[in-house]
Amino acid sequence: MAISSRHIDVRISRPAQPVYDYVSVPSNLPAWAPGLCDRVEEVDGEWVASSPMGRIVLKFAPRNDFGVADHEVTLADGQSFYNPLRVLPDGDECEVVFTLRRLDGVTDEEFERDAAAVGSDLARLKSLLEKA
Repeated sequence: MAISSRHIDVRISRPAQPVYDYVSVPSNLPAWAPGLCDRVEEVDGEWVASSPMGRIVLKFAPRNDFGVADHEVTLADGQSFYNPLRVLPDGDECEVVFTLRRLDGVTDEEFERDAAAVGSDLARLKSLLEKA
Protein backbone atom coordinates (compact mmCIF):
# COMPACT_ATOMS: atom_id res chain seq x y z
CA MET A 1 0.00 0.00 0.00
CA ALA A 2 1.25 3.48 -0.87
CA ILE A 3 2.07 5.78 2.01
CA SER A 4 2.25 8.87 -0.22
CA SER A 5 2.21 9.90 -3.86
CA ARG A 6 3.86 12.48 -6.08
CA HIS A 7 2.55 13.66 -9.43
CA ILE A 8 5.33 14.13 -11.96
CA ASP A 9 4.38 15.86 -15.18
CA VAL A 10 5.63 17.18 -18.47
CA ARG A 11 4.01 19.49 -20.99
CA ILE A 12 4.29 18.27 -24.58
CA SER A 13 3.77 20.56 -27.57
CA ARG A 14 1.58 18.03 -29.36
CA PRO A 15 -2.16 17.35 -29.21
CA ALA A 16 -3.24 14.82 -26.61
CA GLN A 17 -4.49 12.14 -29.01
CA PRO A 18 -1.19 11.31 -30.76
CA VAL A 19 0.61 11.42 -27.40
CA TYR A 20 -1.94 9.05 -25.88
CA ASP A 21 -1.73 6.82 -28.96
CA TYR A 22 2.02 6.52 -28.36
CA VAL A 23 2.17 6.07 -24.57
CA SER A 24 -0.68 3.55 -24.50
CA VAL A 25 1.26 1.05 -26.66
CA PRO A 26 3.46 -1.15 -24.44
CA SER A 27 6.00 -1.85 -27.20
CA ASN A 28 6.92 1.88 -27.21
CA LEU A 29 8.10 1.82 -23.57
CA PRO A 30 11.76 0.98 -24.24
CA ALA A 31 12.12 4.14 -26.34
CA TRP A 32 10.96 6.50 -23.60
CA ALA A 33 11.31 4.52 -20.35
CA PRO A 34 14.50 2.48 -20.79
CA GLY A 35 14.98 2.24 -17.02
CA LEU A 36 11.84 0.13 -16.86
CA CYS A 37 12.55 -2.15 -19.80
CA ASP A 38 14.71 -2.57 -22.86
CA ARG A 39 12.51 -4.91 -24.88
CA VAL A 40 8.76 -5.61 -24.93
CA GLU A 41 6.96 -8.29 -26.88
CA GLU A 42 3.51 -9.79 -26.91
CA VAL A 43 3.59 -13.43 -25.79
CA ASP A 44 0.38 -15.47 -25.61
CA GLY A 45 -1.72 -12.31 -25.25
CA GLU A 46 0.49 -10.74 -22.54
CA TRP A 47 3.03 -7.95 -22.86
CA VAL A 48 6.31 -9.34 -21.53
CA ALA A 49 9.37 -7.17 -21.01
CA SER A 50 13.02 -7.57 -20.16
CA SER A 51 13.91 -5.18 -17.36
CA PRO A 52 16.66 -4.55 -14.79
CA MET A 53 14.29 -6.34 -12.36
CA GLY A 54 14.18 -9.42 -14.61
CA ARG A 55 11.18 -10.56 -16.64
CA ILE A 56 8.10 -8.40 -16.08
CA VAL A 57 4.55 -8.53 -17.38
CA LEU A 58 2.81 -5.29 -18.37
CA LYS A 59 -0.94 -4.84 -18.40
CA PHE A 60 -2.28 -1.54 -19.75
CA ALA A 61 -5.72 -0.05 -19.28
CA PRO A 62 -7.97 -0.68 -22.28
CA ARG A 63 -7.89 2.10 -24.88
CA ASN A 64 -10.25 4.86 -23.88
CA ASP A 65 -11.35 8.40 -24.74
CA PHE A 66 -10.06 9.89 -21.48
CA GLY A 67 -6.29 9.63 -21.91
CA VAL A 68 -5.90 6.98 -19.21
CA ALA A 69 -2.79 4.89 -19.85
CA ASP A 70 -2.55 3.31 -16.40
CA HIS A 71 -0.54 0.13 -16.32
CA GLU A 72 0.33 -2.62 -13.93
CA VAL A 73 3.84 -4.04 -13.73
CA THR A 74 4.12 -7.58 -12.37
CA LEU A 75 7.52 -8.87 -11.35
CA ALA A 76 8.66 -12.47 -11.70
CA ASP A 77 8.02 -13.04 -7.98
CA GLY A 78 4.37 -12.06 -8.42
CA GLN A 79 4.53 -8.56 -6.88
CA SER A 80 2.41 -6.09 -8.84
CA PHE A 81 2.68 -2.32 -8.97
CA TYR A 82 -0.10 -0.10 -10.31
CA ASN A 83 1.15 2.98 -12.17
CA PRO A 84 -1.36 5.76 -12.92
CA LEU A 85 -0.50 7.60 -16.15
CA ARG A 86 -2.67 10.25 -17.79
CA VAL A 87 -2.51 12.32 -20.95
CA LEU A 88 -4.46 15.52 -20.36
CA PRO A 89 -5.49 17.68 -23.33
CA ASP A 90 -4.79 21.41 -23.22
CA GLY A 91 -5.60 23.01 -26.55
CA ASP A 92 -2.97 22.08 -29.14
CA GLU A 93 -0.72 20.72 -26.39
CA CYS A 94 -1.07 18.24 -23.57
CA GLU A 95 0.25 17.37 -20.17
CA VAL A 96 1.41 13.86 -19.27
CA VAL A 97 1.11 13.06 -15.57
CA PHE A 98 2.61 10.02 -13.86
CA THR A 99 1.69 9.33 -10.25
CA LEU A 100 4.64 7.90 -8.36
CA ARG A 101 3.52 6.02 -5.29
CA ARG A 102 5.85 5.72 -2.34
CA LEU A 103 5.47 2.30 -0.81
CA ASP A 104 6.04 1.39 2.80
CA GLY A 105 9.74 0.84 3.46
CA VAL A 106 10.98 3.10 0.64
CA THR A 107 13.55 5.56 1.97
CA ASP A 108 13.57 9.26 1.14
CA GLU A 109 16.64 8.71 -1.04
CA GLU A 110 15.03 5.82 -2.95
CA PHE A 111 11.84 7.82 -3.50
CA GLU A 112 13.80 10.83 -4.79
CA ARG A 113 15.82 8.54 -7.09
CA ASP A 114 12.60 7.01 -8.46
CA ALA A 115 11.07 10.48 -8.95
CA ALA A 116 14.17 11.62 -10.85
CA ALA A 117 14.01 8.52 -13.07
CA VAL A 118 10.34 9.16 -13.88
CA GLY A 119 11.12 12.82 -14.62
CA SER A 120 13.91 11.73 -16.96
CA ASP A 121 11.57 9.29 -18.73
CA LEU A 122 8.95 12.00 -19.22
CA ALA A 123 11.59 14.40 -20.56
CA ARG A 124 12.67 11.69 -23.03
CA LEU A 125 9.02 11.19 -24.05
CA LYS A 126 8.65 14.93 -24.65
CA SER A 127 11.80 15.01 -26.77
CA LEU A 128 10.74 12.01 -28.86
CA LEU A 129 7.22 13.26 -29.52
CA GLU A 130 8.06 16.89 -30.19
CA LYS A 131 10.54 15.75 -32.88
CA ALA A 132 7.88 13.59 -34.58
